[in-house]
Amino acid sequence: MSRGAQRGDLSRGAALKPRQSLGQNFLRDENIARKIVRTVEPRGDDVIVEIGPGQGAITSLLAESGCRLVLVEIDRRMTGELIARFGPGGAEVVCGDILDVPFAGLHERFGKKVRVVGNIPYHLTSPILFKIFGEYGHVSDCTLMVQKEVAARVVSPRGVKNYGILSVMTALHGTPKIEFDISPNCFFPKPKVRSSILTIALRDALPEGLDLRLFRSVVRATFGKRRKTLRNSLQYLRDEGVDAAPDPLNCPVPLDLRPEALSTEDFIRLTRHLKDRTE
Repeated sequence: MSRGAQRGDLSRGAALKPRQSLGQNFLRDENIARKIVRTVEPRGDDVIVEIGPGQGAITSLLAESGCRLVLVEIDRRMTGELIARFGPGGAEVVCGDILDVPFAGLHERFGKKVRVVGNIPYHLTSPILFKIFGEYGHVSDCTLMVQKEVAARVVSPRGVKNYGILSVMTALHGTPKIEFDISPNCFFPKPKVRSSILTIALRDALPEGLDLRLFRSVVRATFGKRRKTLRNSLQYLRDEGVDAAPDPLNCPVPLDLRPEALSTEDFIRLTRHLKDRTE
């Protein structure tokens, strides 16, 4: 094994009591760990940021590729063992919150975009995704274990109940895909929900000239009142600090639609229309 990786016994996750406050569920199934890493397809020249490596079930397999690993673990009980096992092989262990780790700094330091992998706390799925989107220019892709229902929302097409803010923002920043589902029996303790492996390939650039702040405001305002038509829900843009109204004659999107009927491209056109109205 390259970079000094050491295999760990996945069963010893039971020896350390998981912290409910951190949303910890330790992966116990080595076959699933291998399947996740096969999905990632790590290469020797990759810089991979792993969120919440815990007992190292996925880490040890990632390390076999010889990639540069940055392990971000908020639980101080885990960091000593992670340093002992993976530090000699060149892995960097960061004890802290992934939301505080600057991907831009890692991109600059290593000279290439990072890849993000992790069995993440499910209650932090949206904040972690929005952090990745906020630094999309420094992240090439992500492979995340998330709650199955949340994964369905991320990849949801327009016109269905699951379609919402997360669906639109993900489609703007990248291409999502549900790779496979994971049974609760693969974890200690068993979660009450099923899990999915979600991959997102991030775009190199957003649509040229798009006002991202206004785009976010439009998406939030309309889905915040999703039972209303655009004609009515866009009035709430004022709550976002935007004093703009669509031109009913020239608006590129019919104003009698509800937000779930709009594609990401429709939201882009609507944003540009409102931007032109404010200038």
